[in-house]
Amino acid sequence: MQALLKPFQWIYCIYAFITFVAVMLLVFPFVIAASFFGRIRGGNMIIRLCMLWADIWFALIFIFHKKIYEVPHDKKRSYIFVSNHISYLDAAIIVKAYRQLIRPLGKIEIGKVPVFGFIYRNAIVTVDRSDAAHRANSVRILKSVIKKGISVLVFPEGTFNMTSQPLKEFYDGAFRVAIETQTPIKPVLFLDAYSRMHYRHLFTLNPGVSRIVYLDEISVEGLTLADATKLKEKVYSVMEQKLRDYKAAWIEPQAPPAGG
Repeated sequence: MQALLKPFQWIYCIYAFITFVAVMLLVFPFVIAASFFGRIRGGNMIIRLCMLWADIWFALIFIFHKKIYEVPHDKKRSYIFVSNHISYLDAAIIVKAYRQLIRPLGKIEIGKVPVFGFIYRNAIVTVDRSDAAHRANSVRILKSVIKKGISVLVFPEGTFNMTSQPLKEFYDGAFRVAIETQTPIKPVLFLDAYSRMHYRHLFTLNPGVSRIVYLDEISVEGLTLADATKLKEKVYSVMEQKLRDYKAAWIEPQAPPAGG
């Protein structure tokens, strides 16, 4: 049956990629105009344009987002959002998940892609993890953005989680910035990105539901940099357990306890 459906999968993916580019080209002139308003005001305008792009594109490809709030969420507050990272689709899901002023932290290499790269560079904070000086500059930019009341988003795993575990190891950066700026951390789970598009192949994209789960914020009040590791472990533990609770598709079931 899967072999018979494969041609339809490819047709759908080609359609999705064409509409991806077409809608992007529609908003691109407005992005260029917004870029003249500076990194803050212009960046905020570009983020809103990206939200419009995502609303149109996801509707065209029949991916329907469902937000689950475990606690009420205040969009007027600034947070350091942290999310799990397991699919190329995550980049597009960002502007569906976070409907407030935000600056994601992303890999500098993607900024080289024609058209999309221009939008990317103006809407996010780029980082070259192989360059210590560039990493430090990215952190400085994140801090300045937070001071202006804009939230930031970090994928603390850094790269795709290609294991059968809920998460891969976290980097420290997001947690150090949270402590230094005394900004609460808000974990947000992307539950279905893996099922909608597997990280191994772009032509695995398929329609369906994409659930986004907002967890309770984690306070950093009174913490110092000496507490960064403990904070990281706490956030990791909360996200890991919640991904198991929601039965995320990539997680290998835990073996029952011995003698159970």
